[in-house]
Amino acid sequence: MAKKPSTIAPRIDPIRLIDLTDGDAGAIDAHGSRDGERFSGADVSGRDLAGVTFTECELLDLVAHETDFRSASFVDTRFERLNAPIFTASRSRFRDVELDGSRLGSAEFYDSTWESVHISNCKLGFVNLRGAVLRDVLFSNCTIDELDLGGATVQRVAFTDTAVRSLDVTRATLENVDLRGLDLCSITGLEGLRGATVNSFQVSELASLFATQLGIKVED
Repeated sequence: MAKKPSTIAPRIDPIRLIDLTDGDAGAIDAHGSRDGERFSGADVSGRDLAGVTFTECELLDLVAHETDFRSASFVDTRFERLNAPIFTASRSRFRDVELDGSRLGSAEFYDSTWESVHISNCKLGFVNLRGAVLRDVLFSNCTIDELDLGGATVQRVAFTDTAVRSLDVTRATLENVDLRGLDLCSITGLEGLRGATVNSFQVSELASLFATQLGIKVED
């Protein structure tokens, strides 16, 4: 008997940042480029940094409330303790990025591209990834109020020790998406779960949602 194919885990490359120089947050400009710098304790709230590119950078204790990061690029970059009640980064690009110990309230990432991204130990409110492309992404030890993947293309994404209150996968395209480490309260767009992996306990917990979606009345 042929072996049943298993779910493929995300391929996350470790980030190695060497010989970083201390950067001046005041010198960061929209559509500019920062390379090999460490920014610590900066507050860029309310600034227009659209189209900026960070390559091999480290951003520590960054406050970025209502900062405009639309169409920005973050490559081989690590965030630690990012704080942003409102985070705007639509149509942005994240490649080989680590986000750790951070708090984001409303985070706009729609139409963005994420590749080899690890989000850990974070508390996130509403995360808008509608229409985004996610490939090789891991969420570990996070709490998320609302995760919107409507219309997104999601490949090799996994959750470990993570809780999501509400997940929207309406018209999403999933492949090798591992939800077994996810504590999930509700789902919108159940048909979008095709291509996801869940465990038997999750199936039983979500049975009422499946029944409602299919118009099945359950009575004892």
